[in-house]
Order: sequence, then C-alpha cells, then structure tokens
Amino acid sequence: MDAGGLMDAGGSAYKALSLTDSEVVNMSNESCAAMDKQGQLAPANSPYAQRLNRVIRAMPDTVNGKKADYKVYMTKEVNAWAMANGCIRVYSGLMDLMNDDELRGVIGHEIGHVALGHSKDAMQTAAAASVVRGVAGAAGGVVGQLSQSQAGELAEKFINAQFSQSQESAADDYSFDTLTQRKLERKGLVSAFQKLAKLSGSSGSSMLSSHPPSTERAARMQKRIDAGK
Repeated sequence: MDAGGLMDAGGSAYKALSLTDSEVVNMSNESCAAMDKQGQLAPANSPYAQRLNRVIRAMPDTVNGKKADYKVYMTKEVNAWAMANGCIRVYSGLMDLMNDDELRGVIGHEIGHVALGHSKDAMQTAAAASVVRGVAGAAGGVVGQLSQSQAGELAEKFINAQFSQSQESAADDYSFDTLTQRKLERKGLVSAFQKLAKLSGSSGSSMLSSHPPSTERAARMQKRIDAGK
C-alpha cells in the first residue's frame, strides 16, 4: 500500500473509532444478521430455545433501550455475547455446561458489557481493525452497505474481542446487581466462573480467555454474596 493509501486507511480507522451510537447499532444489526446466516439457529420448538425462553423470563427485555433479541446457536463451543442493538446469542455448548442460575449470571454479564459501553468500544475497535480490507469505512457512509463477508468479518472480530480486566469486573458487578434487583439467585455467578475456570485454556473463546482469571472472579462474587451486597 502506498503512502496515500496508508493515510486513507488511517483516516478510516480514526472514523471507525469515532462511530456514533446509531452507527454502532447499524453495524451491530448487520453483524448479527451475518452471524445468524452463518450459524445454526435453534428452532423455536427446540428444547434449547424453549429452555432459554424460560431462563430469560426474569431477565431484562431491553438492552440500552433496544428490545432484547435472545437466540441460541447450535454449537459445542462455550460462549455467549451481546451487541448494542439488543442481539443476544447463547451457544448450546454453554447451555449444556450451565444450570439455569449460572446461565442467567453469564447472560447478565454479557448484557453488562452493552449497558456499560464496552460493546460499543469493541465494535469500534473491530471496525478499525478491518479498515485495510475496506470494512470500516463505516463513518464515511458505508454503514448499512456492508457485504455479507464484510459484516461476517466484523462480527467475528467483535465476538473475539478481549475486554480489559476492569471491564470484565464491571460487567460481573452489573450481572450481580441485576440479579439482586430482580431477586434472582446469585450463586450461579460463582459456580459459572468455577466451571469456566476448569475449561480455561481448552478454547480460544474470549469467554474462556477472560481477565482476571475465572477463579478470582468466582471468589469476588462469593465475597459480595457473603457481604450481603
């Protein structure tokens, strides 16, 4: 790439990191749709979809003002994620591993990343990281015009994003507080992190590569339970 091309790429990266809330929502719409086409969605009458519907009954039905859209991907991978447009996806591998209380804890954590602005940051970073291949010209007017492959690439970068230690801890607290406010069992957060700790290192999933380590996160949640707050 020549010097002019590099300057253009740098400008696009800057624009990507300056995406507005509405632009991030639009990119999330396209990214989630691309993932839904690539993945195997559990049909509404499947045991997984029916169980998820039961689990989320007491969970938030909106995420930052956007209607929450919960669906299951049929895959052995242990993961879950949420985007700024209210798209929340849970993998059947995670559901096989977790009981209902643990599942609510993990979902609350993913919603926390959205509510606290972490998911917006991750989408901006994912867009900037894709600028050389033309994905992140978004702020220049390409939002809503991404190709299927571009939207899929953007989604993959978002899903594999690594949150900081402070962001992970803040999302844990968000989930804990949400469960507390809704009078739901919080011990699931502790046992969920204990289970993830046992799996740590066996997958490249961002969920299993969390910082701080899952054992420390489990201990911190237990400490909050013991403190009664």
